[in-house]
Amino acid sequence: MTRVGFLQGPVVVGKCRGRNVSYRQKWSGVSSSSSSGRVQLQIGSSEGEERDTELDLDDDFDEDVVVDTDELELKRREHLLENDLYASPSIPAKESTKVSVEVGGKVITFETGMVARQAAGSVIVRSGNSMILCTACAESTASPSADFLPMRVDYSEKFSSIGKTIGTYLRREGKPSEREVLTSRLIDRPLRPMFQKGFFNEVQVLASVFAYDGSTSTDSLAICGCAAAIHISSIPLVEPVAAVRLAHIDGNYIINPSKTEVELSRTDLVVAGTRNGILMIEGTCDFLTEEELLRGLKIAQESIAKFCGALDQLRIVAGKEKMDAKLRSVDDELLKKVEALTADDLDEAVKVTSKRWRDDAINKIKDRVFTELAPSREQVILDPEAAENLVILQMTWKKHIAGRMRRLILDEDRRPDGRNCTTVRPIHIVPSFLPTAHGSALFTRGETQTLAVVTLGGDDMAMKQESIDGDAQLRFYLQYSFPPFSVGEVGRVGAPGRREVGHGKLAERSLQNIIPDKEKFPYVMRLENNILESNGSSSMASVCGGCLAMMDAGVPIERPVAGVAMGLIIDGSQIAVLTDILGMEDALGDMDFKVSGDGEGISALQMDVKVEGITTEVIATALTQAKKGRLDILSVMKEAMPSYRETLPESVPKIHTTSIAVKKIGEVIGPGGKQIKSIIEQCGGEDIISISISQDGVVSIMSTDLDEIAKAVQIVEGIAVDINVGQRFSGKVTKTLPFGAYIEILPGKEAWCHISELEYKRTEKVEDVCKEGDILEVEVSEVGRGGQFRVSRKPLLPKPPPRTSENSVNSSDANGKDQKSKTEGKDLASKAQATDKSKSPQRSKQGERTPRSQLKDKPSTPSADPAE
Repeated sequence: MTRVGFLQGPVVVGKCRGRNVSYRQKWSGVSSSSSSGRVQLQIGSSEGEERDTELDLDDDFDEDVVVDTDELELKRREHLLENDLYASPSIPAKESTKVSVEVGGKVITFETGMVARQAAGSVIVRSGNSMILCTACAESTASPSADFLPMRVDYSEKFSSIGKTIGTYLRREGKPSEREVLTSRLIDRPLRPMFQKGFFNEVQVLASVFAYDGSTSTDSLAICGCAAAIHISSIPLVEPVAAVRLAHIDGNYIINPSKTEVELSRTDLVVAGTRNGILMIEGTCDFLTEEELLRGLKIAQESIAKFCGALDQLRIVAGKEKMDAKLRSVDDELLKKVEALTADDLDEAVKVTSKRWRDDAINKIKDRVFTELAPSREQVILDPEAAENLVILQMTWKKHIAGRMRRLILDEDRRPDGRNCTTVRPIHIVPSFLPTAHGSALFTRGETQTLAVVTLGGDDMAMKQESIDGDAQLRFYLQYSFPPFSVGEVGRVGAPGRREVGHGKLAERSLQNIIPDKEKFPYVMRLENNILESNGSSSMASVCGGCLAMMDAGVPIERPVAGVAMGLIIDGSQIAVLTDILGMEDALGDMDFKVSGDGEGISALQMDVKVEGITTEVIATALTQAKKGRLDILSVMKEAMPSYRETLPESVPKIHTTSIAVKKIGEVIGPGGKQIKSIIEQCGGEDIISISISQDGVVSIMSTDLDEIAKAVQIVEGIAVDINVGQRFSGKVTKTLPFGAYIEILPGKEAWCHISELEYKRTEKVEDVCKEGDILEVEVSEVGRGGQFRVSRKPLLPKPPPRTSENSVNSSDANGKDQKSKTEGKDLASKAQATDKSKSPQRSKQGERTPRSQLKDKPSTPSADPAE
């Protein structure tokens, strides 16, 4: 067997031994029984000598080599074609490389080299029986017009990972779910600041869950896997990134908890970072104090450092040489020209307090600079170098204006709108802004404004979600919209983008812990947040406005909460933490740290940074300052609305809940939903009333008409009640037959009363005693296995006088006649059954069916006792 070797990459330098290049890259190839392959190599010594050498790839040799891989690849392909090895089924997969690390008592394994070998970097992450494939690819050059990192991250969950098929019409995964979008953002945010500055090549990162054991947190694993794929690839990453999930149970923190542990936890946080700093925090807390949260972050940082060590180890054994990418950076000479052209004008423009006027003033200066220094439009279109020069000028302008803003804050403690670092913008609140909505509030903070609207409804209004963790129904959900007019722009309007999904989920998590239990408040709550104006911190405005709207709707929240966004400016040793940041401070600053809660603790938080990690000391300062900001906002909110409304608005439908036995659910619903549809029709129809039944037997009846609710409750409880022998009811005659009557003893439940049970004396006709619509008092005399009931009227009637000897004969005759009547009735019932059989298709002795045309029609006789 001969191995035909070849190298990958432009030029490989190293000490060669046989088929391997010792540390740069490895020989790989195919096996064949053909003659030994020989290729022409250009080998140069360290002194620069070059010679053509014909080398047998099976031989060992010792030389410092420079390999012309293009020539080598050509020779390799010629050899494969000559020996017909392209079609060989024996091409082996490259042996995989694995690195494992134990964190939080769980072993996580990173494996590369087995699959997705065409990608720049590919890693399979394993934990338990869960497997996630993470890949990274990048373009070799940057687009001439790119002035940022165009990275796209997509996370997907395969339903085949749990042995199921997604329930869509096409039976395949399509549009990303909300959970997949949120996880994609979670992966993107800590990775982005760790790329080399000025690297603007297009990057695509994919993470796919191919196996899921139901207990592993896939989002934090996906962050580690994607970071590993980039770290071992040729894509330039400053240092490895890792993430952990953090739970808090009984005062103790748990790293990478199971699904069960997360449900018991007071926190559900994902923390990402490097060895020395934290890059991202995302999640909810059950009003943890700042001190408790900081203790958890320090524990998370230690585990993240372990992961980073494992990723470095993986790169040592399986990493590729980093590409020599052309990095774009600010030209110092160009920066001096920009500074000369702006002089003091820019400082004054940055100090304009109104966003609109400030933007106008800055844009006028920018137009002057670009008119002087930017290439013409024709040059940009025709000359790629001119297009790149325009990008450099844009980067220079951004750095210049950021520098002026940062010096203003650090040197003068003055922000663009005139505030100092700790002041919250002015707040204005209008409760009940919409007259017909169940609850609404207009919340304005500075130049950020949101209209929050609450709609209350029944269980059929719950949001349904399908994921590999199973189906779920959300009683409370928040939907955030950010139309382009909120920032004075023209843009796309349609389905929510990733940013809107992420901001809405953060606001929803902030309010989740104050939502009352279903037993206390049975409504489903839909909260809309419509951003009407935005100049920073719109998601935290959504928290404040959403809380006020729920209070306006009469939702008995546990406590009011507020949210504030914190910023950060770092310049060497100078650090400034900003409260309630503006859009300009978010765009040109170093951190966006959103914190929500009340005076006692934190309900949710989200942190992103643009630097290569920050310390827990900086986070502690930001948390302390955020608490003061929250308290300032809460004081204004309490003035506008001291508490939630005691009564629901008239437009809110009323809900009544009742419980039935689980075994009775089927009876209330009926076959194919027939029974419950009948109840709805009896109570006014679907436009008036709705009924839902949970798996544990809780029936929720919702309507704006209290009378219809009471009627429906009576029917449902009547169907679900257990009926025993001896119980007495006042029932309505629904149908009469020659031998008895049907009586509705409870809504939806009918019983059979034989003619002999209507009176003590002989009854010739049922109509002599009752007719349809009459009300009769009856007593249950028998309960059948199939749920049929027999009732009698006799126990509620006065007993006949005692018999005398004179009329005992008459009584005997009467009893005889009565017995004869019953016998005749049974005979008639037998005849009726025989008639039914005669009507049905009959079979001959040979088992053949007799045609219906040969059967004679015979009149049928009703059964003497339908209950039988």
